[in-house]
Amino acid sequence: MREPVRLDTLQWLRWWADLLDARFRVPGTSIRFGIDPLLSLIPGFGDLASPVFATLLIVHALQRRVPRVVILRMVMNALVDALIGAVPVAGTVADVFWRANTANLALLERHARAGRPPETADYIFLFVVAALFGMLALIPVVLALWLTSLLWQRI
Repeated sequence: MREPVRLDTLQWLRWWADLLDARFRVPGTSIRFGIDPLLSLIPGFGDLASPVFATLLIVHALQRRVPRVVILRMVMNALVDALIGAVPVAGTVADVFWRANTANLALLERHARAGRPPETADYIFLFVVAALFGMLALIPVVLALWLTSLLWQRI
């Protein structure tokens, strides 16, 4: 029988979600932000922090038997976060207001329930969604390579 997820795991996830999305406050305002928008300023590495944490949340959601439709919603939140973050400068600013990690943690906590262990279909679902997410993330790279190739041919 599977042991339930311990409270310290959820506390650890809460700590990271807060750090990424809302740990700091802009002085004199109620605007909160985390290190996610700051990390996005670092090329390459910064764009990985949020997707890695989103993957951890989704894995925990599977372990806690969260319904598939909620997992799909979590994936969509992460996808929107990645698309927002892909826009230079404006994406960094928008990242302050779109808090996908906090929203996904709230979904995890709200919909987690005891029950049967995840089935093979749960893992297949996760694999297919992750593969689609990965392919969507590759579109800007392929587009950039194609545009570079066209530019190179013109020179």
